[in-house]
Amino acid sequence: MYRRMWKFAFIWSLVFITLMCLSPLTFEAQAQEGSVSAPGGSIQAPGSAPAQGSPGLPSNLQNIQNILQNVAPAQEPPAAQPGEITAPQEETPAEAPTQAPVEVGEQMTPEAFSALSDAQLDQLFLNTPASQVMRMLPRFGTDFFRQAPSTYAPVMAVPVGPDYVVGPGDEIRISIWGMIEDQWSVTVDRDGNLSLPGAGVIGAAGMTFSQLQQAIKKEYSRYYTNFDLNVTMGRLRTILVYVVGNARRPGAYTVSSLATLVNALLASGGPSQTGSMRNIQVRRNGKVVTNFDMYDMLLKGDTSNDIRLMPGDVIFIGEVGQLVGIVGNVKRPGLYELKERVRLGDLIDMAGGLTGQSFKGRVQIMRVEDRRYLTLVEGDLDTLGKDFMQRFAVQDGDIVRLFPVARSTSMVRITGPVATPGEYAIEPGITKLSEVINRAGGLSYMASNQAEITRVTVTQQGPVTQHLLINLEKAMKGDPKNDIPLEMNDYIFVRAVPEWDLYATVTISGEVKYPGTYTIKKGETLSDLIERAGGYTDRAFLPGAIFTRESVRESQQRSIDEMVQRLERELYTASAAGTASSLTSEDAKLVEMETQQKRRMLDVLRQTRATGRVVIRLEDPPTLLKKTPYDLLLEEGDRLHIPREAQTINVAGNVLNPSSFIFEPYSTYNDYIEKAGGYGRNADRSRVYLLKADGSAVRVGHLKKPPYIERGDTIIVPEKIQVVSDLRRTRDIVDIVYKTAISAAVVVDAFDD
Repeated sequence: MYRRMWKFAFIWSLVFITLMCLSPLTFEAQAQEGSVSAPGGSIQAPGSAPAQGSPGLPSNLQNIQNILQNVAPAQEPPAAQPGEITAPQEETPAEAPTQAPVEVGEQMTPEAFSALSDAQLDQLFLNTPASQVMRMLPRFGTDFFRQAPSTYAPVMAVPVGPDYVVGPGDEIRISIWGMIEDQWSVTVDRDGNLSLPGAGVIGAAGMTFSQLQQAIKKEYSRYYTNFDLNVTMGRLRTILVYVVGNARRPGAYTVSSLATLVNALLASGGPSQTGSMRNIQVRRNGKVVTNFDMYDMLLKGDTSNDIRLMPGDVIFIGEVGQLVGIVGNVKRPGLYELKERVRLGDLIDMAGGLTGQSFKGRVQIMRVEDRRYLTLVEGDLDTLGKDFMQRFAVQDGDIVRLFPVARSTSMVRITGPVATPGEYAIEPGITKLSEVINRAGGLSYMASNQAEITRVTVTQQGPVTQHLLINLEKAMKGDPKNDIPLEMNDYIFVRAVPEWDLYATVTISGEVKYPGTYTIKKGETLSDLIERAGGYTDRAFLPGAIFTRESVRESQQRSIDEMVQRLERELYTASAAGTASSLTSEDAKLVEMETQQKRRMLDVLRQTRATGRVVIRLEDPPTLLKKTPYDLLLEEGDRLHIPREAQTINVAGNVLNPSSFIFEPYSTYNDYIEKAGGYGRNADRSRVYLLKADGSAVRVGHLKKPPYIERGDTIIVPEKIQVVSDLRRTRDIVDIVYKTAISAAVVVDAFDD
């Protein structure tokens, strides 16, 4: 009995946490869970099946019902369900030891290669054949294909542009109202025709989406007048393309009709070790329609040649071109593929430029002779000069090496509003302040005209600290009194403009006339924001308004974390006591099984994340809000969402048929429970809760006078919890969970981004 009661207590706690963390709008956004699509395409996991639940249950209540089912007490640990797919864990490459010998082998990851010390690089170039060195160095761009994209949008949610070409298999959704009112979903057949209900057949294949909209409207205009029409795309067709040549996984791929060249490259794993990053062709009907250079996208963000694919397209990856390596203290060390003659300065720019720790006084250029690397050029970059960097052309197989500066003698740190704060190498007594500021990317627009340099000088009497105030405007113009030479370990603090955070941004969405992100000034309030957004639309549902704030979210999350830790201690203490009191091996096995189940449930609890919802009550017109305590002063990052007017009442928990029902004035919560089939066998009628649309909640099961039910409310019927002597605090724990969740107003972000 002891173990059984603890199961119910823990389940009841989990249910309350979960219910408080869910909102109807969020469930709608999660209704498509399990559908995975690539950018511009869709991939359905093999063997996957739609979630099962009560028929006719709306998405929000279906999620609640699934939670109740998933945490139900079990006699044995749950087994994996058929078709269930567990995402593989990404392998983390082992970092090379700082001074350990480098093992000659396959291509290294960029992270592992960057971790090599100077001694290891020396050993690599001196003792390893040149051909093997080239195979080991990471090629620039390959990490882009190391893993598939982490997030996808379902195909149903991917917008199509007016130039999208319609083809067989595309689903067209038509809504018509006015003289005739109806809506249909029709699919373009394999002959390219589209059958329009009540209007006939048109040839849709080959039309752009914009042309199809006009054609459908024109066709219905032949039969009807005084109507409005809306045409949208539903589920998109798939197409077959081929990836050949030097691909990591060549073959035929089924992708969405919105897929582009890069989508197909990601699916195939990208170029192989012998494949080119800069010579990728799309061939259509025997003709080359585009030549794609991955470097344009990776280095410049240029995707102009990343064209949308058509059925039967062949993607051909050519042989890799000339390769040149650059190692040491550049931001992106590795191998770079050349298309034309490249100078030393251009190569350093391709590698992201020098790091802050790079010592500009020493560069080494190695070239293959007798199958090994020998030093061709070694010298001082400043001495060699800019002319040398622009004249010297690297060749296939060359390795350029740049050396770090000793941190203990020649580093300074710069912080504040500069583009790239951090540590930078200097030549003590020579490098000036303006040089370091320029190497840090220059001053930000929020930088003030002042900076402070903290300098520590070591004397026989001990360290002496100086604070030097600098006029940045004069320093950047070369004024010798302000553009002073720096010394090792100088700390440069660039001051920001006072009260730079005077302006902040907030977001308002949903049923207002002009939704969007607004810049606010200090002192603006919630009513000011609503007025600037044009006020409410006619469909605004003010009781369901969702207002979130980051500072509140942080406070809520701390409360939740503390509660979870307290609950964890309570449960594990009880489990330990149960194990100690077990008389037989069978008892011990049952206790261990329950402990494992508790661990799984606690893992779910730990994933609960607050979003900072604050319960508010809006007024119409917004000017009336100014006279209420809900006219909050706005802060950076505040978000307000006003949903459309709700039409339903939701019933969840221990009832025969959890569902949603049309709102009927003057109906009580018991009336809606009866519509849901009545209470379940284990329903706790005295602890029924009403979750209001504004995020607040009230316990109604003990009230003599039933509360008024409003649109958008959710009625929650919990299960009974039996209390025995060993579980005196079970109901106390449940109340703690409930009160914590309610006081925090924990909800999932339901904004329509």
